[in-house]
Amino acid sequence: MKKFTEVKELIASLEADADKFYNKGNSAAGTRVRKGMQDLKNLAQAIRLEVQDTKNKGE
Repeated sequence: MKKFTEVKELIASLEADADKFYNKGNSAAGTRVRKGMQDLKNLAQAIRLEVQDTKNKGE
């Protein structure tokens, strides 16, 4: 559950940069959003593997 909380915190931290990029045209903010989305992807993959391992151990 800890990793899921990290996902929520990461998304919340990216909100300001997403606003700056989409509404104000700030390119640097777009770069930070892209990096954050890559981190989110990696974290989501780690969660998927953890869930799969836990599920398989229960069978």
